[in-house]
Order: sequence, then structure tokens, then C-alpha cells
Amino acid sequence: MIVALLLAAAPVFQDTRSLDRAVSAFTGRPLGAEGGARTPIDTRLRLAACATVALSWRTEAHDAVVVSCAGPDWRIYVPVTMAANATAARVQPAAYARPVKLDPIIKRGDPVVIEAGSAGFAISREGVALADAQQGARFLVRVDDSRQPVQAIAVAGGRATLPGWGE
Repeated sequence: MIVALLLAAAPVFQDTRSLDRAVSAFTGRPLGAEGGARTPIDTRLRLAACATVALSWRTEAHDAVVVSCAGPDWRIYVPVTMAANATAARVQPAAYARPVKLDPIIKRGDPVVIEAGSAGFAISREGVALADAQQGARFLVRVDDSRQPVQAIAVAGGRATLPGWGE
């Protein structure tokens, strides 16, 4: 009886191996490969368990992945292995190069249909965009019956897909 009470009171921590798999899926590269996470996430980290983690690039240079949780609130940065020539090119940008700002195809507050599927299987959900997104960009969508927002990828105006589906 006492052991059961102690186990019930023990804190539950986020599985760092599942975070490693999520980072690999996000980058599209395996651990240690160019473009993938440099090293696995430290298994000694005691992050509170999170039902839905959000992943995004730290900067446009794609030098690290930000893994975060809205509730409970935590955030970690996972460094990405860069090609030697890519690092040098990013450190010394051309003086005449100007970043091109594209208009978002989905704007904050827009209704969005999230679709995912494969042969013989399809699912869709409606929600509201929580941020602006350009085509191919990741953003969060609030789905009515869920407390946590869902991460999606902008496909077209009012349409998105889940990461890993149809990319």
C-alpha cells in the first residue's frame, strides 16, 4: 500500500529518447548526420512530462532546434551538425544579399483545416491559426476540444498538414 502511494506521488519525466526521435523527424536527418542533431539529448534531464511538444528552428541559419512545451513550461535547444562550408557562408553573408520577406498564406486567427493521411486513411480537423505562416512553415493551431495547440505545416490558404505527413 505504501509503495503504491510512493509510486503514485513520484514525478513523471519526459522521455528524452522520444524527443531525439522528434528532432530527427523535424530535421529529416538522423542523429549525428549533417543537418541532424549533434548528440542525443542528455538523459539526465528531468523535464516535466509534456503531452505535446513544439519544434522550431532557433534561427534562419538552422543551427539548432528549439524543443518546447507550453504546459508545463520548459524549453531546450538541440544543436544541429552543420556542414563546414555552410557555416562559413552563414558567418559572412554577401553585403548585397537581402532576405526576401514572403507574405504569409495563413494569418493568425484564420480558420485552418489540418489534414493527414496515406493510402486508405485520411483524417482532418478544424482549428484556428495561432500565428502567421508562409507556405511550408510550421505554426500552431488551436483545436477546439484540446487544451494544447497542434503543430502544423502550412500547405495553402486555410489548409495545413501534420509534420511527417505529406511533406
